[in-house]
Amino acid sequence: MEAMYLLIPLSVILIVLAVCVFFAMSDSGQFDDLKGPALRVLHDDDGFSEERKLH
Repeated sequence: MEAMYLLIPLSVILIVLAVCVFFAMSDSGQFDDLKGPALRVLHDDDGFSEERKLH
């Protein structure tokens, strides 16, 4: 029972910290564009294929 006096406040502090971090990331624009970076990986923009065709 004595451990509950320590674990309950620690868990509440951890939850409040996690919520604060989530809202800080949300305010900074972390979750604005979720599809853009995923689609950008699929496009081949390095020009390697064009150089290979020329040689």
